[in-house]
Amino acid sequence: MKIYSFENLECWQQARKLAVWTYLNTKNFPPEEKFGLVSQMRRAAISVASNIAEGTSRISKKDQSHFSTIAYSSTIELLNDFIISNDLMFLSDHQYKEGRELVEKQTLLIAGLRKTQQAKNKRT
Repeated sequence: MKIYSFENLECWQQARKLAVWTYLNTKNFPPEEKFGLVSQMRRAAISVASNIAEGTSRISKKDQSHFSTIAYSSTIELLNDFIISNDLMFLSDHQYKEGRELVEKQTLLIAGLRKTQQAKNKRT
């Protein structure tokens, strides 16, 4: 089985963990949130991993960096959703702290990836 380059990126591996964590921790949200906050959070979490993966298929470093920027923005969107979910008591304080730690790690990894992509873009 072929392994694609994005699968080797720590940034993508962490995004995958963030997506799985988000799915597992939104399972018990109120049923009326299924098409609201739950859907929004899950789409944002999947967007992080998907944009990192899609960016690796782009030839130019500028395009790659663009997809990393979108992934970063989706991560920040997800943090916003975690905060609101905690405010509404859909996420416990423990879950919120855990989710926030995952987001912080994710943003650092994406920022590093984007910096590398932008540096390579300036050299070419």
